[in-house]
Amino acid sequence: MTSTMDLSSFLQKIERFIENEHLLNRTVPIIVGVSGGADSIALLHILARLGYSCIACHCNFNLRGEESLRDRDFTRETARAWHIPFEEISFATLDFAQAHNLSVEMACRQLRYEWFEEKRAQYGAQAVAVAHHRDDSVETLLLNLIRGTGIAGLTSMRPRNGFIVRPLLSVSREEIEAYLSTQGLPYVVDHTNLEPVYVRNKIRLQVLPLLRTINPSVDASIYQSMQNLREADRVYRDAIARQKQELPECKGQYIHIPLVKLKSLPSSKAFLFELLSPYGFVPEQIDEILSICDGVSGKQILAPEYRLVKDRNALILGPREDDTADDIIERIDTLRDEASLLQGDLSYRCFSNENYCPPRDKSYAAFDLDKLTFPLTVRRWRAGDRFTPFGMKGSRKLSDYFSDKKYSLIDKSNAMLLCSGDTIIWILGERAAEGFRITERTRKIIEFNYKK
Repeated sequence: MTSTMDLSSFLQKIERFIENEHLLNRTVPIIVGVSGGADSIALLHILARLGYSCIACHCNFNLRGEESLRDRDFTRETARAWHIPFEEISFATLDFAQAHNLSVEMACRQLRYEWFEEKRAQYGAQAVAVAHHRDDSVETLLLNLIRGTGIAGLTSMRPRNGFIVRPLLSVSREEIEAYLSTQGLPYVVDHTNLEPVYVRNKIRLQVLPLLRTINPSVDASIYQSMQNLREADRVYRDAIARQKQELPECKGQYIHIPLVKLKSLPSSKAFLFELLSPYGFVPEQIDEILSICDGVSGKQILAPEYRLVKDRNALILGPREDDTADDIIERIDTLRDEASLLQGDLSYRCFSNENYCPPRDKSYAAFDLDKLTFPLTVRRWRAGDRFTPFGMKGSRKLSDYFSDKKYSLIDKSNAMLLCSGDTIIWILGERAAEGFRITERTRKIIEFNYKK
């Protein structure tokens, strides 16, 4: 790249990419991550040359001794010479990695991007520009393939990820180095990038050179394949988005996934992965979830904060219970004329019996107040609970009652019981118990209303 025309073409290529991907505008400043290496120095110079307002931000991870200080000093002097504002930070990276059980590479990434976001907010910047280029994207694809990946991993780096933008993704490392040479721009070399220690370095220094002996244009070929896959991914995302709208049925804080509809999808596995991964379920659990679809009801798969339960005809997604929480939710030691409980979902009122006609509605239950034993409590059901339904003689296991009513495991865990002393007198919103009914001899009535 020695001619002016070549230089002009190179800059136009980057500018076109920025415009086509809607990455940046010239009215708001940009945070630019600058290490001092070839790629980041080229990025800073190109963006400034194209008329963007830049703030150079440098991270010192204190991993390479004097070389780290050299990089910091070089970057600061470069920004000063180009009249670009400069910000820097020093991290105790090894301590952070150990404290958070992270690899050094992941610790650097987390520290870097958290600080970049702080600077972006401080300056009111439109984005954080980083210097990833086409070759980085190719290396990432190969890295993802080695580790195992889905369609998103096959599309490798995206031009934009939230506030992070990559203006140089359309150009190669060779083009960037030619630009630096043409412009006479110095840069520093991180010698750890030249050592085949990390997997990415092995891909760059060993795998790709071998692939180029098979196809000298392998980098461009892989990049074009990624572009094709990105288009396929758009179709995939659109299909998944429509399936997410049409298939799950939201019932309160629970999501029901009808099994008949799930099995009719072109890929139940892909749908479940995209639906459940935001709730903490990992890819390895998806096959297990599919295996319980034809199993008995009650089986469940757990994520850190959510659980998926196999019901009769559906999978039910909902929050996990707090196993350490007290199962008593409310306690009434003394009565008032009326009161509200359960954050307004349950209320009661006390009144004299004057030709009372109970509502024919499961959300209401009324009892002879003199027959009750205090305290009254609202609690979750417990294994072994027994209950005498209104109008029946003899008690039965509450678990059998739930089974007859076709309660799912989640319905059971969410069932709330009103108890008089140790006796269950009402399954809230369902059925009252025998033994506390109102008669002509009843003097005072307590009526409960459950509106959940």
